[in-house]
Amino acid sequence: MTGHILVLGGARSGKTALAERLAIAGSTAPAYLATAEALDDEMIERVSAHQRSREGRFTTIEEPLELSQALFAASHAHDVILVDCLTLWITNLLSMERDVAEEVDTLIETLEAITTARIIVVSNEVGLGIVPDNALARTFRDLTGAAHQELAAICEHVYFVVAGLPMVVKGAPPAF
Repeated sequence: MTGHILVLGGARSGKTALAERLAIAGSTAPAYLATAEALDDEMIERVSAHQRSREGRFTTIEEPLELSQALFAASHAHDVILVDCLTLWITNLLSMERDVAEEVDTLIETLEAITTARIIVVSNEVGLGIVPDNALARTFRDLTGAAHQELAAICEHVYFVVAGLPMVVKGAPPAF
């Protein structure tokens, strides 16, 4: 199975719900690869809520940094892997002072090598607003935008979600 998918959208746009529907519709053994780290009370509750909402529907894999390795390993046991989300992964990499561009290149190579599973990557589109007023936020926006462009180039389908509605950027409309 191939045909990786990139799902972009703003915060609370419905992008994860779309990705989950796509994963379940096209899978007999879906995995949910979560990149979030629950480092404060708010994130602990958010992570718990997400876990409860997908209970019984997905195998959950939590990996905040080693995304490529986790995807490769999961592709041997799962036919669809939903990654939620790329922007949290980039944040995690930045906080550990890792080379984000190099890590994204490795991710692209991994996705191109995985032909036994469909990968659905969810990410926040952060480049539609004003120019951030600090260097770290501008760096984050730039790295995320570059990652989105690289992923879009290799994904068969790219969707941009607005108000819960998927807009087709590349490929065919979602099939459920």
